[in-house]
Formats: sequence, C-alpha cells, structure tokens
Amino acid sequence: MTNRSSRIFQIALPALFACALGAGFATPAAAQNQEMQERVAEIKQAMAQNKQALAQYTWAEQVTISLKGEQKKQEHFQVRLGPDGKPQKTSLDPPPAEPEHEGRLKKHIVEKKTEEYKDYADQIKALIQQYVPPEKDLIEQARQNGNIMMGPQAGAPGEYKLVLSNYLKQGDNMTLIVDKAQKDIVSLSIATYLNDPSDAVKVDVQFNRVPGGPNHVSGETINGVSKQLTIAIQNSNYQHL
Repeated sequence: MTNRSSRIFQIALPALFACALGAGFATPAAAQNQEMQERVAEIKQAMAQNKQALAQYTWAEQVTISLKGEQKKQEHFQVRLGPDGKPQKTSLDPPPAEPEHEGRLKKHIVEKKTEEYKDYADQIKALIQQYVPPEKDLIEQARQNGNIMMGPQAGAPGEYKLVLSNYLKQGDNMTLIVDKAQKDIVSLSIATYLNDPSDAVKVDVQFNRVPGGPNHVSGETINGVSKQLTIAIQNSNYQHL
C-alpha cells in the first residue's frame, strides 16, 4: 500500500466506523419511536371508546378531606357524565345541622378555618380534574413535543409505562401504567403544583374495570403538600343507566 493510499485509509476508517455505529443505533431508536406512536394511538382510541361507554353509567363517589391527618369532612355524591363529558354530581348527604351552644367567636373561628381549607381543597380538585382522566389530545401533544418516555413496568411483564413531562404545566410529570393486552390504564401518578412549583400537589390514581363495562377511576389520593391536606376519593356501585 502506498503512503498516499495508507493516509486515505486512515482518514476514511473513523468516518466509516462512525457511520456503521450510527446505523446500528438508528434502528432501535426508530423502532422505539414507532412502537411509542402505536401505543399512544392505542391508548387514545381506548380512552375515547371508554369515555363514551362510561357516559352510560352512574356511580357513587365518596370524598374524604383530611388536614394534617385529621378527617375534616366526608361527602357522598351520585355521579354521571354530562353532555360535555364532565362529571355531574348530586349530593347524597343531608343538609348540615346547625351546631348548638356555640359562642359567636368560636363559631366564627371554626368557620374561617373551614373556609380556608375548603377553598384550598377546591383549588386542588379543580386542578386534578384537568389531569384525571388524561386527555388524548394532551397525550398526543406531549408525544409530538418529545415529552414522553416509554419503558417496561418492573415486575409486571404484561404492563408498560409512559412518563409524560410538561403535560399541563411546565415542570409537571405524569406516569401512566398501561395493560398491554387490554390497553387500559392500570394506574397513574402525578407531580404538579398550583400557582407556584413550591405549592406541590401529588396524586396517585387506581383504575378498575366494570365487569363487562368500561374502565374507571376506582380510587384517588390527592396530597396538597404545603398545607398537609389530603383528599381521598373512592368510586363504587357502577350502574348502567
């Protein structure tokens, strides 16, 4: 081999190696991207069908609000989805009784504290209603923006997880655990915040399927971290209309 040929070979070899290495990694990346598109499409379709089916049901909801571990309030509702797809609730509780033998000052203090945590609880519930159940358009938006990572679910070969970042707010995070065969969401967890990231809100949601019917939220625990306020929601007794 001449010196000139040897020099060309030395220059070309690293470039050829880099091309070969890049080609080796391109296939798995493309395959994973294709699989993610398919999984997201499956979830979107399943969620649309599920929402339509759920509109044919009514169910009971129990909401328990606790502050610093102490139960403050428990409410019961009959729920169904309205024409706009949003939950419509009818209270099943009797009107609260007026407390007896309570001084005006003490009553005022109690009412003020109750109003404070109630307002905070309402803000949290309104926020989480934008996450649960997930919106198919927001999931697609996250995919298009490159804000979804997909991977196996440890210890559950029949499930996988999708981790969505910046789903609704900058810096939030939502993890969906999905059943591969049923294409149902098994559970999801959310890390978000109210007006400021320091006012963190964490949520854990469990799903279940009505026998022969749609998938639904069976239990939900919402934690307002800064005020140590917890909202526990249980849904049951699903009845076809």
